[in-house]
Amino acid sequence: MTTRKRVGFPAFFDLWAEARGWVVPDVHWRAVAWLQNYGGASGIGVLRCFRGFGKSTIMAVYNAWRYYDNPQYRILHQSESDGTARKTSRDTQNVLRRHPLTQGLFREGGVDQWWVNGADDPRNASMYARGILSNVTSARCDEAQNDDCEVPRNIRTPEARELLEYRLGEQTFIMVPGARQLFCGTPHTHDSIYDKMAALGADCLTLPLFEREHRIECADLPAYDLPFAPEYVFVGIGKGARLLTQDVDYRLSGRRLEFVKAPGMLVDCYAGCAWPERFTRDDLQKRRRRTKTVNTFDSQYQLHSRPMTEIRLDPDKLPIYAAEPEFKTANKHPQLWLGKARIVGAAMRWDPSSGKLRSDTSALALVFQDEHGVRYWHRSEALTGEIARFDERDSKTIIGGQVAAICDQVQKFRVRRVTVETNGIGGFAPTVLRAALKQRGLPCGVTEVTASQQKNKRILEAFEPLILSRMLWVHLSVADGPMPAQMKEWNPAVTNQPDDYLDAGAGAVTDQPERLDFTERAGPDSGRIRHAGHSDDWRPGSGVFEAELEV
Repeated sequence: MTTRKRVGFPAFFDLWAEARGWVVPDVHWRAVAWLQNYGGASGIGVLRCFRGFGKSTIMAVYNAWRYYDNPQYRILHQSESDGTARKTSRDTQNVLRRHPLTQGLFREGGVDQWWVNGADDPRNASMYARGILSNVTSARCDEAQNDDCEVPRNIRTPEARELLEYRLGEQTFIMVPGARQLFCGTPHTHDSIYDKMAALGADCLTLPLFEREHRIECADLPAYDLPFAPEYVFVGIGKGARLLTQDVDYRLSGRRLEFVKAPGMLVDCYAGCAWPERFTRDDLQKRRRRTKTVNTFDSQYQLHSRPMTEIRLDPDKLPIYAAEPEFKTANKHPQLWLGKARIVGAAMRWDPSSGKLRSDTSALALVFQDEHGVRYWHRSEALTGEIARFDERDSKTIIGGQVAAICDQVQKFRVRRVTVETNGIGGFAPTVLRAALKQRGLPCGVTEVTASQQKNKRILEAFEPLILSRMLWVHLSVADGPMPAQMKEWNPAVTNQPDDYLDAGAGAVTDQPERLDFTERAGPDSGRIRHAGHSDDWRPGSGVFEAELEV
């Protein structure tokens, strides 16, 4: 008796496509070839593919092939809800019943769970289909599939994302030794679960709609040199978006894009469409117009990890510097320099968490300002522990706590004032901070403020003008900390949300007065500042000196 050799997934899929009359695009064959052997040493696979790809259809054929290849194979298929998981389960049954190689393989069961002929585990079904938030603790599987588990409704808040990760973590205890774990879908947030799996060493295949992309944030010039020759040029996003026509709206000279009239708004250039037969120019324009934000288009079609809502305060637009302050003396007067920018002001804001119902971070922000009005967000830190720790032998001596950490920063950067937001804590924290500063002999005042303006408005008014004008720089330690993630998630329309770092930073920004600037602006990494030499400068001066610095 001879045993027929089993075919691989590409051949299995080809037979089904022929039976269905499909014309399979090349991008589908890439996914099919990858699915057959995904996982590698980690046993984890991440398949990111653009919206409209047909991923779930391919998954149903893949599942049927797994049962054809090994009837004892057990799949836990989870999606964002029970109903969505059942769709793939039902589609897999359809393939089993109609594929030339699997007719008669389906044995019994409903849609949530069912068995194939040859399955020998009466307790665990061949296919168990459930929503990601459903209880599957008792299941066992050879493959755990997560098909579009990350959707807007379960990643909207940090708490929701934490619950999703917890549920996904439970699969570790369900999978038998040697099992695979598959994640497939599109990202819906800046800290997508797909990125986290990739960081764990997952085998990844990313299939964006366009192979090459280039964005012009505001195309107000008549011509631009691009890194490639674009095949699609979009203007805007949402209702007013347009797909421009070559030789009508623009001309191409090699890789140089010349507009007939500068759009004066966002322009996206693309080339290398993955499925041009399906995504025609008319279809692409409709999709672009139906997409509300550019973040949504980036995440759903180009597979960048972006929140679905518009980012009002975008940390990616903040210039980053690594310089540390230097204290020098010139003409017997102390000076503070940050790289080649002279610092003329500093503000430290402490926003304690004590006494607040919806806050768990006691945030400290330090912002410098140079003589041209540019702000430098130098520190954004979380203070942990008690407000103050006292010596057991002398109850008046402060030996630690948050106020001690603040004193360290005050001493290091020679800050002369700390502003404390007293909403919810009364006068306790400022009083203790004053005592700690006095004990250390630090000449620094403490100012108490009670915020009366609506918080979101205060944050928006402090940051948005500075970000748009590139007048706010952030230190590398701030850029690598928790602040950027909080800024990306922040929504001015939401009342209760994590905003401790933003609130403290906004306070430090507004604690310093605006400065009139008649000179050329410069960042901490720029060259010599060129003075404009206006004779009508009303600000007082004390003459011109030439002197060597005494370091």
